[in-house]
Amino acid sequence: MGTVKIEVCCGSADDVIEAYKAGADRAELNSSLSQGGLTPSVGALRVAKKYAGLPVICMIRPREGGFFYTDMEFETALSDTKALINNGADGIAFGCLNEDGTVDVDRCRAIVAAAGKKETVFHRAIDVTPDWKAALDALIELGVTRVLSSGQRPSAPLGSKTLAMMTLHAAERIEIMPGAGITPDNARELIKEIGCGQIHLSMHKQMEDKSTSANPDIHFASSLNPRSPENSFKIIDGDKLARFTSSLKAYVPT
Repeated sequence: MGTVKIEVCCGSADDVIEAYKAGADRAELNSSLSQGGLTPSVGALRVAKKYAGLPVICMIRPREGGFFYTDMEFETALSDTKALINNGADGIAFGCLNEDGTVDVDRCRAIVAAAGKKETVFHRAIDVTPDWKAALDALIELGVTRVLSSGQRPSAPLGSKTLAMMTLHAAERIEIMPGAGITPDNARELIKEIGCGQIHLSMHKQMEDKSTSANPDIHFASSLNPRSPENSFKIIDGDKLARFTSSLKAYVPT
């Protein structure tokens, strides 16, 4: 096994650029990371591709709260897939489930077709499927490039045994990429246990925007249940990520 590839979860063009500067191998571009990651704008993709020289995988998720979409939501997902691919996306991350949590093969096939020859990633929707082996087999049959998973547990370290079984079951027919809860402290042990050649991680820091400080009682997300202060946002911690990527790239699993 060679050097482990590092994919970074990004919530903006700025995030992608910071990830690139820090030595990441690939970026997953989203909007609304606080909602689990939604489809990014074409503008964010174009700016990211202009200034960051690394592959950018775009999230296709038309709304928060599950993966069983209405007809209009799915049509939106297909339209977004085509628009992002046509504007330079190197691949797309997606996940369509039936109401019972099984993989919606027909809709997934349509998404894969819309992505053309670009990479396709079935995201952590697989972590809520009732039978991950059946899900993997369906995705392999569809020709999906890889799966992002925490091993059906809250974090990849907790799901490492299942992730190792997924890797064996995949038998190089589809890539298995661990994600969720991966840190500099557990990455090497996790990679060795799972036998994976890539990881997906998030490494943000809190930032302050003082433009709302004149009236801190105003909230735009929800006046009844504000999710966070309006003067706060997150961006990739470039320095911390650079130290991590440098350390991990020096590590060759055996």
